[in-house]
Amino acid sequence: MGSLPFSSRAARTAWRIVPTRALSGVIGWSAGIGIPERLRVPTIERFARLYGIEARDAEKHLSEYRDVDEFFTRRLRAGARTVDPRPDVVVSPADGTVIEGGVATEGHLYQAKGTFFELEELLTDADASRRLRGGAYLITYLSPSDYHRVHAPVSGEIVGWHHIPGTLFPVGVRSVGREPRLFVSNERLVTLIESSAGLCALVMVAAIGVGHITTTYDLDIATHARSFRRAGIRHARYDQPRPVIKGGEIGTFHLGSTTIVVFEPGRVHLGSFAPGDGTRMGESIGKIVAEGSGRITEVG
Repeated sequence: MGSLPFSSRAARTAWRIVPTRALSGVIGWSAGIGIPERLRVPTIERFARLYGIEARDAEKHLSEYRDVDEFFTRRLRAGARTVDPRPDVVVSPADGTVIEGGVATEGHLYQAKGTFFELEELLTDADASRRLRGGAYLITYLSPSDYHRVHAPVSGEIVGWHHIPGTLFPVGVRSVGREPRLFVSNERLVTLIESSAGLCALVMVAAIGVGHITTTYDLDIATHARSFRRAGIRHARYDQPRPVIKGGEIGTFHLGSTTIVVFEPGRVHLGSFAPGDGTRMGESIGKIVAEGSGRITEVG
């Protein structure tokens, strides 16, 4: 990281000084301001043009979105995405741009420019990290232009989740290159899915302007709530796992961020992806090559 140009070092220093939590709160507050009905269509059309959002994919007419956040977190109209139905196919959990992908050899995941981060630190769960060590992973960045709901890459059962508080640094390509340990520094929510391919960890990483992740499978999860911010690292296991189908909705980013999906070693082979490649929710990113079943027995 010592070879960074001056502009990148200056930006890194600036973002470490900026009160990102307070700034994110202001952004979230402004996005939630109600738009008068007569101004909704022109306001949202302008917002969509500004960020390159494909508004015609939205589930509802633009006049039905009461504020910018409601439009930003929109569901898609029927048929806007197709989930690959083949039972051995693993699908992309989100629209976005590939940051990195590969195999978590010895528990290391590659970030950028020769920097790595640790699987166990990402998940804060020793048992899940042990099972996923050496498995395939894919990191995808969701820009403001992307669809911001996150979906299950496989069918199975949601057995638990972790919430890890942290910073809210930006997570765009430039930030990934200049901020070491970015993905284990930022706030994140980990959803654990047991499937025919064993364990899958789906990580939603928050960023500046986000600090607000909600889930569909558990309405009590809202990472912007004070109870989450003050509780420190939280672990939850379900006595009765919650079923989810491939392509089923998992959660929502309230503004842009990153997903990281990790699979058990030898269970899933991901396709060939290079940084900058685009992904679309529901499209194939790999195949299940060996089935397995296991249960997480401890949190540590």
